Order: sequence, then C-alpha cells, then structure tokens
Amino acid sequence: MLTDRLPRLLTGRASAWVALVLAALVAAGLIGGLRGAEVAAGHGAAPATSESTVVSDLVQELPGADVQTLVVVATRDDGAALTGTDQKGLADLAATLPAAQGERAFGPIMSEDGQAGMIQVPVRVDTTDNDELRTVVDGVRAAVAEGLPAGLEAQTTGGPAFGADIAASFDGANLTLLLVTVGIVGLLLLLTYRSPVLMLVPLTVVGLADQVAGVATKAVGQALDLNFDGGIISVLVFGAGANYALLLISRYREELRVEEDHRAALRAAWRGSVPAILASNVAVVLALATLVLASLPGTRGLGIASAVGLVVALVSVVLVLPAALAVVGRGAFWPFVPRPTGGASGRTERVAGREVGGASGRTERVAGREVGGAPGRTDRVAGREVGGAERASGREVGVWGRVATFVVRRPRQVLAAGVVLLAVMSTGLIGTDVGLSQVDRFRGGSESAAGVEVVAQHFPAGSAAPFTVVTDAAELDAVTAAVKDVDGVEMVRPGPAGDTASRGEVATLTVVGDGAPGTQAERDLVYELREAVHGIPGADALVGGAAVTDVDSREAARTDLFLVAPLVLAVVAVVLAVLLRSLVAPLLLLTINVASTLAAIGAGAWAGRELFGWDALDTDVPLLAFLFLVALGIDYTIFPVHRVRSEVPALGTRGAVVRGVSTTGVVITSAGIVLAGVFAALSVLPLITLGQLGLIVGLGVVVDTLVVRTLFVPAVITLVGDRFWWPSRPQDAAIPEPDAAPERELVLTP
Repeated sequence: MLTDRLPRLLTGRASAWVALVLAALVAAGLIGGLRGAEVAAGHGAAPATSESTVVSDLVQELPGADVQTLVVVATRDDGAALTGTDQKGLADLAATLPAAQGERAFGPIMSEDGQAGMIQVPVRVDTTDNDELRTVVDGVRAAVAEGLPAGLEAQTTGGPAFGADIAASFDGANLTLLLVTVGIVGLLLLLTYRSPVLMLVPLTVVGLADQVAGVATKAVGQALDLNFDGGIISVLVFGAGANYALLLISRYREELRVEEDHRAALRAAWRGSVPAILASNVAVVLALATLVLASLPGTRGLGIASAVGLVVALVSVVLVLPAALAVVGRGAFWPFVPRPTGGASGRTERVAGREVGGASGRTERVAGREVGGAPGRTDRVAGREVGGAERASGREVGVWGRVATFVVRRPRQVLAAGVVLLAVMSTGLIGTDVGLSQVDRFRGGSESAAGVEVVAQHFPAGSAAPFTVVTDAAELDAVTAAVKDVDGVEMVRPGPAGDTASRGEVATLTVVGDGAPGTQAERDLVYELREAVHGIPGADALVGGAAVTDVDSREAARTDLFLVAPLVLAVVAVVLAVLLRSLVAPLLLLTINVASTLAAIGAGAWAGRELFGWDALDTDVPLLAFLFLVALGIDYTIFPVHRVRSEVPALGTRGAVVRGVSTTGVVITSAGIVLAGVFAALSVLPLITLGQLGLIVGLGVVVDTLVVRTLFVPAVITLVGDRFWWPSRPQDAAIPEPDAAPERELVLTP
C-alpha cells in the first residue's frame, strides 16, 4: 500500500537523501524557470460586467483616452487668500509643467474663497506600468517644487498620482513581510520545541515552499490574467506549512518515546498525522477554489493563487520534511531529545496498540482495565478508572487533559459560558460599515491623499475624482440636462467624443459633485445620476468613475459573500463527513465554527474602530475573513477530533475526548499561535485591507485555538456522546473485555 511504501521511501537511509536531492532540483527548476512572471495587485476592483468597468472600457476606445489629468492644488502656507502675485506665479508655473505632447496645463482655477488655486496637468501614461507611472508623476512634482512661488505650498493629486503613491508605498514591503514572517515562525518554533535544529529544519522546508509558491502563483496569475496580493499567499504558505509541520513533528516526538528506531517512529508519525493534514489541506483548498465563482477580480484571483500556494505547502511538508527529519535523526530535538521511557526494568510494553511504561510496584491496564497510581487517587473518565496524576491509557494527561476532564464533567456550564463569550464578541458587528474609499485604503499619509483633502476644502468636493457619463452622441443634450437637474451636481462639462468599436458614436460628460470622496453623500449621488440618465430613451447612458467603481465593488462583494459562503460551508462539511465518517459531527462542528467566525469578525471590526480608527471594513474583507476563518479554523477542530475518533474504540467517546485533547493540546495551541502570528505580520504592509484581514483572522484563530477547540468542541462531543459519530459506530470496535479475550494485564516489578 502507498501508506506503507511512501513513508519507507521518505525515511530510508539512502532514499531520504535521494528525496531531498530531488526536491532541491525540482524547487530550483521551478524558481528559475518561472521567475519573471508578474501579476497586478488588486482589491475591490469592480467586476468586468459592472457599469463602471464598461464605462472605463468605452472611454479607453476614445481618442486621447491615454491622456489622464493630474491636479496640482496650491494654497498659502499662512492660510490667507492668494494674492494677485501668487496667481500670476501659478500661471507661470502652469506653463512650465511637463504636460503630454500636444497638451498643456490649464490654470490656475481659483476657488470661491480665493484661498486655493488648481492647475490641471494632462499627462500621457500607461497606468499598468508602475515604473512609467511613477516617472511621470515624479517629473510633475519635481517641476512643481522647482517653480512654486515663495509662500505657497502645493500637492499633486488625481488618479495617476494615487497610482504612483500606492506603488511607492509597497517599496520593500514584501521583503519586510517575508523577514517578519520568517522571524515570527522561527521564534515560535524555537519556543515550542526549545531546539535550534528543530526550528531550522521545518523553517527551511516551509521557506523553500514559500519561494516555489511565490513564482508558481505568479505564473498561474499571469497565465489566467488574475490579480491578487502576494503578501497573503506568503502568509498562508508559512502559516499552513508551519501548522502541518507542527502536527507531524508532534506526532514524531510522541512516537520517539516508544520507538528505539527514529525512522520507524517517523513512519508511524507520518501514517498517524498525514490523514488529518491532508483533510485540512483539502478542506482549505476546495474552499478557496469556490472563489473562482466570485465576481470581484481581486477576490477571484486570490482564491486560485492561494489554493496553488497551499498545495505547494502540503507537498513540501508531507514529502520533503520527513526526508529532512530522517536525515537529521533523533538529534533534531537537541538538547531535549525524546527517548523510550521504560520502567525501572527499562521495559516498555505495548498494550492495545499503546505504549505503557512500567514502574516499580505499579499495575498498568489499558482500555477498561485498572490504571494504578498514587494511593487513594482514582478518578473516572468515561467509566474507566484513571489513577495517579490524571492518566488516560497509561499516559499522563497533562494540563490540556485536566482542562478536558473538567469540561467532560461540566459540559453544560462550559458550553453556556462559551456561548456568552461568542455572543458578546459578535456584538461588534453592530454598526459595522463596509467599504473604504481610495484615500482610506492605504495606511500612512501620501501627497495624493493630502491633495484630495485640500481640494475638498476649497473646491466642490468631487473635483479631484469626477464622474464620467457615456451616452449616445445624438442624446447628449438630453443627458446633459438630466444630469444638471440632479441635486448635488456642481459642474458638468463635455468630455472626449468619438466612435467606439462597441457602441458607435458616443459622447462623454465630466460631472463634478459636492460629495467628498468615500462618503455616503458621494455614493447616494451615484444612484441618483444613474436613475436620471438610465431613464432617457435611446441614450444608453452609463455612469462611471472612481466613486461608481466603489459602489459596484460593494454590491459585488455582498453578492459574492452570499454566493460563496454557503459553498465554503458545504465543501468543509463534505470533507469532515469523509474524514470522520459521520453526518452529525460536520453539522455540529460547522455550527460552532460559524459562530466563532462571526464572533471574530465582530470583535475585529470593533477593535479596528476603537484602536486603529478604521471607520469601515474594506469591501472584500468580510468574505475573505469568513473564508479563512472557516477553512483554516476548522483545522483546529479536525486535528483533535480526528485523534478523538481514533481513541474511541479503546476509551469510549468521553475518555477519548480527554485523550484527544491532551495529546493534541500543545501542538494545536502552538499551531494556532503561529498562524495568528503570521497573519499579524500583514500589518507591516501599507494596505489597510490586509491589516484588517490579519487582525480578524489572527483574533479568530486564537479564539478557535483557546476557546472552540478547548471548550466548545469537547463539551459538545460529551453532551452528544456516541451519537456524535452517527451513522458510524467506532465505539463498537472497542477492545474486548478480559472475559472475551486473553488477559493482557502488565505487572512490572523491579
């Protein structure tokens, strides 16, 4: 069987080296062969079929569509009105600014209060080329700085300026993210295993996987014309890869305590942990694959790229990490090397498939047999005697086992307390708004954002981001009249006109509103403009612009959430049903998971408002947070519940809960902290969207790890009992009692 042959190949004396060499060659080939692919980073861009995108495509077909406008807004540094000398100086400045060939800067346009002057600079630039974009914008800004009259201050803003500032804000950000992520994972691995070698082995394997995933996802993105943020991919690969590695190594260390041969222990650990790792990966990958149905381009691209990255992480941990551990050997755990723990006679016996260490004068029994311990201390767990310092199946339960023992004794009280906690956290959803403006989407100040604020103070608020109306040329007058009648419209002027391949002869209007960018007033004006122009027969008029893109993105994000969320739940339910061979367990576990997810989003939204001043969540944060919390959060349920089910035949459901939680407690807590830490690393990026996602997912993972896995799940399994596994009946496979099988009691004496 593959589950027998593959771990032997990965852990053999010679074959482990072969596996490592092959892995290095494949990784080098992929990194070298796919390097150079690039994709556009994108969040919240409207769907291809939305009205704003259609308008943008039509405008691109018109003559002069490659010419865009930069806005230079100037004010006195003392706040006074501009003098005649100041205005003449601005006019002279306009004549020197580097406009596009055949074009010239226009202005200054004076504000009604006389305190600001605006110069419009037409520039020809390819907005998809960040280097060219920054060169053009920097050239205009340099000319402004050189020719600006004394006593004035100026900011250059507008669409191209925003693009240049965004590109500049990411300078070095990905390297910073990588270094922070590696540092977090390395530190947490070191704290978990207290071994520098064991920190470096999985960190090296997962780091190599991150590099392969980086080029592979870019190649897929370029081939499929996707856009996504590579920072999230890196975080997912490191987080998931470290979690898989922690689970495998934890099981490996457990087996090393009962096996002399470290390769045999590694094979046993591989067979024991890979099913849960595979189920976890499949659940997340399939859940991410549902994003292919999303209409937002950034969300769809992120789903496909993340799925590719997680597959790379799985392959590296399941196929490469075992070979590396086999080569390093038991010494990887130095200075705390696990060794077989025999009794006084140095013997370790295996009873009912589990190792039972001997001790002087003690009698050890497993699966319904006596477990000897300190006199007078015998507790019952699931009807079986547990003696000494809380032992189950002849092994020490430890802190997490004591917690689980407390939960199985008082499941109703624990469940009630957990429900109250999640309910309180969920109240953070009340009053949460969705949608950030272009200005608010990026952390830190920028010249373009400051310019928008100055324009809004002295000119009609929408001057820096006007609307564009496209209409049939024959109905231009009717559309113009309808637009002017809309409340909130400050100015209407003709824009480019001409023939387009898809619409014939069209005309455009540039419309300036009084709503500040990103405000509800601006969004309301979008709906009013659409209502006004859509009702004109024969005009086929459409409204576009940055504000319209924002509105379309909001609506698409809401639609995507209600489409994708049920599919994600269905995918995870199927994976759980197959893994646990139960129909009841998936329903209960997903209910718990969804409640935890809503609580995390609510608490994260509240913390963002109160601690970081985020007035709203970005458009795609609710969907991505839901997806990651359900798909990744279920990991911390899959790992212990899979272990609980494997213990049911020997211990019964209640006893298996104690055993499962005690054996997985440390590793799952460590894995949760690692994942929360790497998502927190997203805060080093300038995009607030990623900061919000990191905060919510990190908080949710901590809740899943410390509350859901520790309290909720054990309490629910205890209350439901054996019915939790229906229609399967793992309890029926219990080891026969002594009267039905030869007595296997062990009595170890000095």
